[in-house]
Amino acid sequence: MKNRRSMIDIGILSVSLYISFQIFADILSIKITTLPFLHLAIDGGTVIYPFTFTLRDFVHKTWGKERSRQVVITAGILNLLMAGLFWLIGKMPADPTWNLQGAYESILMPFWRITIASMIAEVFSELIDTEVFDRVYRKFGDIKAVLFSNGVALVIDSFIFSFIAFAGVLPLVTVLSITLSNIIVKMAVTLISLPTIKLVPRRDEYFKG
Repeated sequence: MKNRRSMIDIGILSVSLYISFQIFADILSIKITTLPFLHLAIDGGTVIYPFTFTLRDFVHKTWGKERSRQVVITAGILNLLMAGLFWLIGKMPADPTWNLQGAYESILMPFWRITIASMIAEVFSELIDTEVFDRVYRKFGDIKAVLFSNGVALVIDSFIFSFIAFAGVLPLVTVLSITLSNIIVKMAVTLISLPTIKLVPRRDEYFKG
């Protein structure tokens, strides 16, 4: 028998992590915490969400623009489905022996606004990320493509998400604080994760023309 060396499929791994991080971020965004040292309000999902921008670039470099778009749309649909399931289970009658219905409703039932905000911000900003990455990558390479595409997308994403999710619910100063802290954290994560794009092999057939 021939020895087969197990290989990690970067494309599949990137898609799996991208969608998972999107879902994790939606759930974590229910809590508003404070950014250490800067003392700015920030939603909990920002702990993990910024990695999705670079993960999307991984998918793009491996499988091209069209499949990258498909992954973005799929993640948005799954986030919406998750919110629907939270709502459905919340509406189902609780077993008499289970006394946490109130906690479930108070935490997960208002999930719709955050999910819709996240889905709109994610799809809009990540599709822009896709276009910017594709254009910059063809001319200047992967490092600059990640830096420019993420830089544009994360600002758009932060404004859209923060205002749709929290405007009218939280004071305007808090919403602006969340927006600013989102931009700061997302840019920091982009800079930290920037060199990892070199780990992803380029598939030339997706970048011809």
